Amino acid sequence: MTTHALADVTGTYVLDPAHTRIGFVARHAMITKVRGAFHAFEGTLHLDGSDPSRSSASVTIEADSIDTGNADRDGHLRTNDFLDAPTYPKITFTSTASEQLDDSHFRLTGDLTIKDTTKPISIDFEFAGAARDPFDNQRVGFEGAITVSRKDYGLTWNAALEGGGVLVGDKVVLEFDISAIKQV
Repeated sequence: MTTHALADVTGTYVLDPAHTRIGFVARHAMITKVRGAFHAFEGTLHLDGSDPSRSSASVTIEADSIDTGNADRDGHLRTNDFLDAPTYPKITFTSTASEQLDDSHFRLTGDLTIKDTTKPISIDFEFAGAARDPFDNQRVGFEGAITVSRKDYGLTWNAALEGGGVLVGDKVVLEFDISAIKQV
């Protein structure tokens, strides 16, 4: 049975890495976009259907799991020019507040930490529904995105282009396609 009522899914859930995407989109050379994702992460959601303001989430991402489909670029993104994965191996998000915007939209506010710099952000999510899968797991789905400035987190490396502009845009869209499994 599929439901779209948050009240029906109160409980604690863990992210399912096989069916969750934590991705990003960044402008490259001022003319195109590079898309990528992190493949190693874990997270917990506590959903309170009767009082969504009491819902919470925490996510930890392995910085070196970044993948844009280009090994050289991925290697550069792992260096101190960007994520400095050897020094700062984890990217974290911990919620501090949750609010229901309408029947299927929610705002999760919390602290995003990248390279030991923590900034508050608010991510709007759409509740995609809940269903029991063929293995008898209760699942919930959420989709959300937010645009952040990479410079706010100390990711300032860039290169000037001959015709003007820079190689890497400052704004990065973080994308979340969440599938989480209820814990018994």
